[in-house]
Amino acid sequence: MCWGLAHAYRALFNTIQNPQGEEKASGSDDKMTGTMATPAPATERQSNGGWRLTVHYRGLNEVTPPLSAAVLDMLELQYELESKAAKWYATTDIANDFFSIPLAAECRPQFDFTWKGTQYTGNRLPQGWKHSPTICHGLIQTAWEQGEAPEHLQYIDDLIVWGDTAEEVFEKGKKIVQILLKAGFAIKQSKVKGPAQEIQFLGIKWQDGCCQIPVDVINKITAMSPPTSRKETQASLGIVGFWRMHIPNYSLIVSPLYQVTWKKSDFKWGPEQRQAFEQIKREIIHSVALGPVRAGQDVKNVLYTAAGENGPTWNLWQKVPGETRGQPLGFWSQGYRGSKTCYTPTEKEILAAYEGVRAASEVVGTEAQLLLAPRLPVLGWMFKGSVPSTHHAADATWSKWVALITQRARIGNPSCPGILEVIMDWPESKDFRISPEEEVMCAEEAPPYNKLPGKEKQCALFTDRSCRIVRKHWRWKAVVWSPI
Repeated sequence: MCWGLAHAYRALFNTIQNPQGEEKASGSDDKMTGTMATPAPATERQSNGGWRLTVHYRGLNEVTPPLSAAVLDMLELQYELESKAAKWYATTDIANDFFSIPLAAECRPQFDFTWKGTQYTGNRLPQGWKHSPTICHGLIQTAWEQGEAPEHLQYIDDLIVWGDTAEEVFEKGKKIVQILLKAGFAIKQSKVKGPAQEIQFLGIKWQDGCCQIPVDVINKITAMSPPTSRKETQASLGIVGFWRMHIPNYSLIVSPLYQVTWKKSDFKWGPEQRQAFEQIKREIIHSVALGPVRAGQDVKNVLYTAAGENGPTWNLWQKVPGETRGQPLGFWSQGYRGSKTCYTPTEKEILAAYEGVRAASEVVGTEAQLLLAPRLPVLGWMFKGSVPSTHHAADATWSKWVALITQRARIGNPSCPGILEVIMDWPESKDFRISPEEEVMCAEEAPPYNKLPGKEKQCALFTDRSCRIVRKHWRWKAVVWSPI
């Protein structure tokens, strides 16, 4: 059945003709005798045997005014697709999307170029111009709205639909293709994939709402040789960095590799770089799938945060009744930079919680409840009326921390706050549910010692602290004393 659906799905395109054909991009340019000209283009043969004409419009891009972007951010698109938790998928790709869009006659002179001594002007939307992706994306999106397209996600000319059954996905894909053809776009039959339960979209493997690193990508990364230059190191980091959310402590692991990419330092591949390079290749092998992002009253979003020696780390997990460990939604890390290196341990823990809440909000949304599990019990500072006197962060920074964390803590039902400070190493056998009477309470001032009951006097503690500046550095100490 699945083969029959896929075959019928592709049969829709048997009569589609590529307006460019397999020729050398000859239909998109006209000879002219104007005075404008950009550097000569490069004509490239693609891996599939076709031709692609490229022009370097760097000079034009520098003087082109900005344009509001209509293209979704890659991470936003990934989070959106994770939230669908679909069983079946289908994808397609528009052929020669830019060259399918004609340029207005008054705009053509600015895209003049020379090639082999002859001057030409483009009459189609060119590749290499910085606003081409945005314009193309917007025109395709307009076609969807006019054609009442089914639910889908679009990244410029890449499209994906999903559903719970192959038949549902087939009908959605058929409708999408009909809208594209009516709008004047062409589709290559080889670019149509699905319906399938496992598919690649924008280089990411999707299955049951989970995004995974494709096996061929893992093999490519593990087979990489150690870089021999700054440029090769940057290229390696670019390949691996795309998958950073799948790798715990990514930023801390690759920190030695970034050091050799600095322009002010000489390239030196030492023991630290070799160790980091081999470690990140091992980590990519053991990477886990992320998602799906689920919603509902029974879904618990647990955010683990910690302030390490070299930087904060945080990771987000989701758990529903019946699951033992839950599903990871992402791993993040960063190094301490600038004034953050001087933060107190308390401030570093709060910084980790703050950055974790920001990242988690992008994944599960601002209305979802978060169970915050910091490594140390530091969040009481967030609910005090004043900033501790030994802090290093600016007052404005503290205000920012307090605003976000306390705001998220009070979202939803007051008896079930959005963020609960839990100090735990959660055992698998322990009940994961939150009791409805749990609340985040503001810190209160303790009563005078002479007003405490007799038993409480025996365990009461007095604290004192002092601070002074020694050679432009803060030096502070604290004392805890029991009178009994």
